[in-house]
This record gives sequence, structure tokens and C-alpha cells, in this order.
Amino acid sequence: MKPVGLYLHIPFCVRKCAYCDFPSWSGREKWMAPYCERVIAEIRAKADASYLAETLYIGGGTPSIYPLPLMEKLFCALREAFVFAPGAEISMEVNPGTLKDGMAEALVSLGVNRVSMGMQCAQENLLRRLGRIHTFSDVRDGVKKLRAAGIGNINLDLMVGLPWQTVRDADESLDAALGLGVEHLSCYGLIVEEGTKLEAKVSSGAWTLPDTDTEREMYAHCLEKTKEYGLLQYEVSNFAKPGFACRHNLSIWRRGEYLGFGCSAAGMENNVRTQNPRSLSDYLKGVKPEVTQLSEEDAMFESVMLGLRLREGVREKDFYRMHGKHLQDVYGEKWQRAMKAGLLQYENGALFCTERGLDVMNSILVDLM
Repeated sequence: MKPVGLYLHIPFCVRKCAYCDFPSWSGREKWMAPYCERVIAEIRAKADASYLAETLYIGGGTPSIYPLPLMEKLFCALREAFVFAPGAEISMEVNPGTLKDGMAEALVSLGVNRVSMGMQCAQENLLRRLGRIHTFSDVRDGVKKLRAAGIGNINLDLMVGLPWQTVRDADESLDAALGLGVEHLSCYGLIVEEGTKLEAKVSSGAWTLPDTDTEREMYAHCLEKTKEYGLLQYEVSNFAKPGFACRHNLSIWRRGEYLGFGCSAAGMENNVRTQNPRSLSDYLKGVKPEVTQLSEEDAMFESVMLGLRLREGVREKDFYRMHGKHLQDVYGEKWQRAMKAGLLQYENGALFCTERGLDVMNSILVDLM
């Protein structure tokens, strides 16, 4: 059977966060049931008994506000359409302010065994500024509910570089998150996306962001503190206890194949990328996805671009299996400058970034292009 990852997008949320440019909308509850039917139709159209689903990731939006009866229908459709591997990783994103009593148990009954919760930071004033609907107390209570329901694999998302965030704020958030004993932590630098409330506030001068050096200090503290708590960095922004790296994301970074369902969801098979309509109305109308055939050159570069995000780097044997060429034959001349600068290393059959290289990865990729 052909191993594959599945991604399901739930585009509904309670309130749009100031920094968010993901396809998600609040106040569209009346579209939830039609959306379910449209996604089920898409799942059935892609059904294939030869696929072995090793992972399922349900993202958003805020999947935890989607009505459970509709979520149950989606799970039933997925299990009818695909064979799930024993012990498949089934992840779901949860907003800590929406995890109601009994919901964690319901998710476990559906098969969810990994939960990713958007904490972002511990300070209530920063959370309010971002438009988040929760407090750190909600995060703590959410973790407690998930543990009681039997979820043994929990991720918390944190952000650094928030408006008016100090190094002390970031350290407090790290200690608060890691003190909950979670198995996984994602720590992202804030990106000011075009068209967001954040962009408008920053552009007008109403909101001030930490400077680059301060943000890098926050990130450096993240590297230190995660080690103290027994979490190992396996990707630029992701840290996990041994055995708890996100298998779904790892597969994508290693260019495994995946299918996407729902508004804006992407898929990749045989170097063909599909992208569903970003517009919710277009998706519900049945507008066809965009289809892009990657050239051999683009596919090889994507393997390197994604693989260098990982601490393990790009493994020679995987690159050859996918492309029929050796890494050194394709990129050996182009990586010399980064090697001499101490940004890249090639050892034990793998090309990987050094600590300094991870910080300036974009400049490395420009050379490799």
C-alpha cells in the first residue's frame, strides 16, 4: 500500500486574530453543515483503497468549534475512503478557549491521539492585543482536560516578536508552557502578513515590534530552555521529547505525499501539487483546485529547501530515491560558499545546516538556487 498523509481544513473561528492571514472566518456558522457535505464529497472523490493513511492533521481556523456531529461525519467519511495504519497519528488543532467539558473525551472517541493548542504567550495583555479569546488559565485547564481524557501527546504553540513583547515576557511564556509537561513545543517568530490587522497597526506606528536582535535573543532562550526540559530541536521552530516529533509535518518536510481536503487545502502526489480554492464560497461552489506539475529541478530544490529546515537535514539516500540523482552532483558546487562560512555541513550521508546556518537559511537557499 502507498503511505500518505491526510490534511483536513476547518476554516471557521470565533474571532480573527490580528496576525492571521490563514483562510478562516468568524460568524459563518450557517455554512458549517454545507461545508461538511462538500468536504465529504471531496473525500469520496479521492477515495483509494491502495492508500495507507499514516497521519491525519486537522487544522484551521479553529477545528474545536466545529460541531461534533459534523466532525463525526467527516471522520466516518475518511475511514470509509482510506485504510488507516495501526497507530496512525491523528492530530487536531484546539483553541484553549473553546475546549468545553466532554470535548476531549469526544475527540479521543473519534481517534484523535495528538492535540496542538495555540497558547501563543502567557500574558493576558498581549493575548488581548492579538485578538486571542483565551487566557493562560484556559491553557492550563485545557491540558488538564486532555490528560484526563487520555491524550498523551500535546503540543503548545508559542510566538516571539509580538508587539511590545519583552525578553522577560517570552521567558515567562516559555517557562509557563514547558512547566505543563507537554511533549512538544512549537516556537514561531511573528510574521507581519499583508492585509492583516497587525500589518495595519504596525504600518501606522500604533504598534511597535521588538527589534531583530531582541527577537533573536528570545529565540536563543527558547533553544536553551527546551533543552533544560528535555525537548530536542528537530526543526527550525519545533521541539519534542524523544519519540514525539510531529509525524505528519516530518513527512511533509521529507517530501512524503499527502492529500488535502477542504477550503485552501493542498496536496502533493507524484510531484503534482494541488491547491483548493482559498475562498470559502468558491470551494462550496465546487471550483476546481489549481494543479501544478513540478519540474525535476523544482522538485529537487523543494527537497533541499524543506529538508534543511530539519536538524537531520537532507539525507542522501532519500534524495536519490526521489530524484535518481546524488545531492553532491546537483548541488556540490553551489554549496561551497555556505560550507566555507560554516553554515552547511555534509556528513554521514546528509546535508544539514549548522546552528548559525539555521539562522540564515534563506541566504543558503539563494546560493543553492
